[in-house]
Amino acid sequence: MAIPVYAFTGFLDAGKTKFIQETLEDSRFNSGERTLLLICEEGEEEYDSSRYPHKCIYPKVIDDLDALTTEQLVAWQKEHHARRVVVELNGMRQVGEFYEKMPQDWVIAQEVMFADGNTILTYNANMRPLVVDKLTGCEMVVYNRLPLDTDIMPLHKLARALNRRVDIVYDYVDGSTKFDDIEDPLPFNIDAPVITIADEDYALWYRDITEEPKKYDGKTVRFKAQVARLKRDQEGFFAPGRFVMTCCEEDITFMAIPCQWQRREELKPRSWVTVTAKIAVKKHAIYRGIGPILVAKTVEPAEPAQPDVATF
Repeated sequence: MAIPVYAFTGFLDAGKTKFIQETLEDSRFNSGERTLLLICEEGEEEYDSSRYPHKCIYPKVIDDLDALTTEQLVAWQKEHHARRVVVELNGMRQVGEFYEKMPQDWVIAQEVMFADGNTILTYNANMRPLVVDKLTGCEMVVYNRLPLDTDIMPLHKLARALNRRVDIVYDYVDGSTKFDDIEDPLPFNIDAPVITIADEDYALWYRDITEEPKKYDGKTVRFKAQVARLKRDQEGFFAPGRFVMTCCEEDITFMAIPCQWQRREELKPRSWVTVTAKIAVKKHAIYRGIGPILVAKTVEPAEPAQPDVATF
């Protein structure tokens, strides 16, 4: 039986403990299901078990994440016959460090990030890899403690630049809450006869087409890229793509899409080309399932993109 895991991320004093406490006090969530509460970070707020409607919450403090083992997690689950897990993660650690230790039958049911709206932009400026780590994987981000006159656009842009599907909630100091409803038009026209991708928009386009490939099916695109071979070499295919930096130089990754071109042997690896291709959505070895495949109409030599490393 799969054990659902509810993960709450964010930096110290971002409001994680307060939210989890209120959730465990809510009889709609705490209806008697045996729950393992894992606390990877202790702040000023403390959990008060006396306020729970059912005494079925079993807290465990994890002082040293490095020393935590999968066997320990299994033992705690069996000890308390837990049927679900709530975990408050340490904001100064990568989320994946905990996920890698989870037992195989533990499944992430929901990941929510909490961020103090007054300090998160400073965190992003000084500790961007940690902010990227949490915003990239969460399903919802809650910006809290916001003054009523807060300009929410910088907060919106921060979340959307890293995760187009994340739900954004603004929680104000007067107790009111607002869901984000700002529309984000793409910087290119996907209904144009030929979708032209500017050099500076490659990262956004790549993320959009890989997240929602079906809306590009049958369309034609033109973009600048470098020539690369596929890891699983297939006759008539190459991989035009760009090096993309999400947050810092350490995470630069080559992001490419398989492209069918019968003259691919004429192409020099790492050379720059302008590709005009029709997009098809179908199975390919590079994907676990279906994904975008390019069928090139033209592949022409090009000057290097500016900048040569794409960003969001």
